[in-house]
Amino acid sequence: MKAPSVDHGLVVFVHCGGKKAAGGQHEIDTQRSLAVQIARLLDAPFCGEFDDARRHPHPYLIPDDTLSLDDAARMGIAREDDFFGGVVPYPFVATKVIAHGLPPGARAKPAGWPDALGERISNLVLPGYSAFSRDDAHAAAALLWKDGAVRLKRPSGIGGSGQSVIANESELAAQLDDIGDATLRAEGVVLERDLRDIATFSVGHVRVRAHEASYFGVQHLTRNNHGHSVYGGSDLVVVRGGFDALEGIDMPDDARMAIGRARAFDAAIHDAFPDFFASRRNYDVACGAAGNGDHVCGVLEQSWRIGGASGAEIGALRVFANDPALRRVRASTVEAYGDDVDVPAHACIDYRGTDPRTGPLTKFHTVDTTAGGASA
Repeated sequence: MKAPSVDHGLVVFVHCGGKKAAGGQHEIDTQRSLAVQIARLLDAPFCGEFDDARRHPHPYLIPDDTLSLDDAARMGIAREDDFFGGVVPYPFVATKVIAHGLPPGARAKPAGWPDALGERISNLVLPGYSAFSRDDAHAAAALLWKDGAVRLKRPSGIGGSGQSVIANESELAAQLDDIGDATLRAEGVVLERDLRDIATFSVGHVRVRAHEASYFGVQHLTRNNHGHSVYGGSDLVVVRGGFDALEGIDMPDDARMAIGRARAFDAAIHDAFPDFFASRRNYDVACGAAGNGDHVCGVLEQSWRIGGASGAEIGALRVFANDPALRRVRASTVEAYGDDVDVPAHACIDYRGTDPRTGPLTKFHTVDTTAGGASA
């Protein structure tokens, strides 16, 4: 496969060591597998892990976490064409805390916090607040408890980890004790309306140099080897091009609402942080019933790094590259636990092995190019 406008000498590297994605060997191995697939898309060699001490004139990098401006500059990343991921001016922008404003009268906030952003996005996200002190967290919870249960979320948790539903002041105090004042000041915490009967949409846009696609879809859960409910994959409708092309197709009303929320949130981030840029954008948007019976739909969080849906994203881009007339596909990712996992013959396996902490796990993706269900 020949990718258009490939720079002579282009090579692909991964860059490991980010805080968010360095949870286990299976994440590292999955990232390398997806990096190999991106290299094929770009018709470029995959050269392993990036080393600051060994510079290459034409690297394309795949970091395992969202980068700071300083890290991006150190790696030679200056634009979207240089990497698969995102760059933010402050660490908190890459975490869940950016999805909410501070509670009224809040006294604690990190340097660079955009006070006006919370008000602008308040109708795009679930009711909630971010807090960076115990007093602010208790004030936020007291306001939210008036309308039902409250979910506490740690800023950098992935796949539903680092979350709990809190019912009263003592439960909140115990959670804050576990977090610790120093971490609370440095990273913050999210307090948010808890939803029932929730459906979580994924809305995203990816661009790997000349290759571009956008999508919407739904996430599904599975049981891991310890019996916990965790992320089990995503089923996506992917179109060639940007968000305008995506909104031009037929879809359910909730999906259209989720895309609108995600696009508006993305625009608000750009306006608040002009230095932000990303080639991979994924937004989780939840729709469900609040404790007072209201139907609520709002952005939960953002991901500007290689993630759980990236196998489907990259698979769709490769299919589009092979067939310039193709405009729309269905793509899915699956994460299945245990030794006996049935993988479809047409699937691309992104990881299969036994992680020291997670146990036996298989990850794969499929791409379906026809409405009738034939796969490619």
